[in-house]
Amino acid sequence: MKRPTIIAVSGFSSEVGKTTLMCDLLRAFSGWEAIKVTRGHYRSCGRDPHACCVSDLLSDEPVIRSGRDRNYAPGKDTGLYWDAGAANVHWVIVTDEQVERGIKQALERVTAAGVFIEGNSILEFIQADLVLMVSRASGGKIKGSARQALAHTSAIYLSNITEEGTDERRKFTLWRKQSGLDTLIGDLPIYTQADLPALIGLVQKAYLSVDLIAPAAIVTSPDTSLPN
Repeated sequence: MKRPTIIAVSGFSSEVGKTTLMCDLLRAFSGWEAIKVTRGHYRSCGRDPHACCVSDLLSDEPVIRSGRDRNYAPGKDTGLYWDAGAANVHWVIVTDEQVERGIKQALERVTAAGVFIEGNSILEFIQADLVLMVSRASGGKIKGSARQALAHTSAIYLSNITEEGTDERRKFTLWRKQSGLDTLIGDLPIYTQADLPALIGLVQKAYLSVDLIAPAAIVTSPDTSLPN
């Protein structure tokens, strides 16, 4: 019996197109599951802490809502995952200190052949079989968690959700040279929306590379190589 193939979808910043890519991949891999991690807080982060969208859901232990009846909401990420064909969606609601326990508990619930997980910080605690980093063609400001996630990244996907009609590759090449991240990005393969079939093939390759009766996917040592 194979353990689930774990595909992480990370991003340089918020609103960069991670959810769109997740849905594209869920449509391509019928029967796979999805995990959404939402980090909340009890204290203010510049907004009214009582207005935090998940502050009232936080608990002393990670909260995991699995199943359509527990997390489907039209237009929200979890709802979009269901609409894209996910076999199950697990919504993990945690504080910063609960991320590790929450993501590992959610993975224990996965029964499908594979699972897509959206996020950057999860890579501190699990070892994904493939890590796709989503970026705008123009790069833009990068989160600290995204810089750390680059060490685990297998490929970069250039989203054009806000820059439709541009030459994504050329624009990204110019940005990476000016940003000082050229060394970090190195020779990672670059995909665009036009390359989505090839990216789907890369995920399929990762799935086929997962050994039978493989050990739990927990972090031991980073492995940033592409599947053989």
